[in-house]
Amino acid sequence: MSEATAASDQQPKFAIQRIYLKDVSFESPSSPDSFRSAPKPSVNLDLNARHVAIEAGLWEVILSLTLTAKDDSDKTLYLAEVQQAGIFVIDGLDEAAKDHMLASFCPNILFPYARENIDSLIIKGSFPPLMLAPVNFDALYEQAKLAREREAASVQ
Repeated sequence: MSEATAASDQQPKFAIQRIYLKDVSFESPSSPDSFRSAPKPSVNLDLNARHVAIEAGLWEVILSLTLTAKDDSDKTLYLAEVQQAGIFVIDGLDEAAKDHMLASFCPNILFPYARENIDSLIIKGSFPPLMLAPVNFDALYEQAKLAREREAASVQ
């Protein structure tokens, strides 16, 4: 093996293989009654990201968003769930950098697709559009990392 080939094998690699909608659900349990008034809904967003190794250097990252809107009487107006996924090539990185890519960088790529799918579901359910604010996945990653470190320190 030549030195150039060996050096290129050790270079960090990142590529998007595919972005796809893995699962989607929309429920409007209070319709048609929910359309008879103009409630100011309270909206709750549950956000989760996970990853699975497909093979060496190939990962599936799944960003799950669950949005629940309730009216003043705590009646559910709608529930929208989306699992936006992607297949990513991530290779040649140390463990910490790979962890950061999988938990922050990849979900950041998937979020605009998930946000558009959630908004489309809500509009198709005949509710006003809802554009989710951007999410700082780097900050979420750092918070989770600090929590793991504190937990490990408390166990010792």
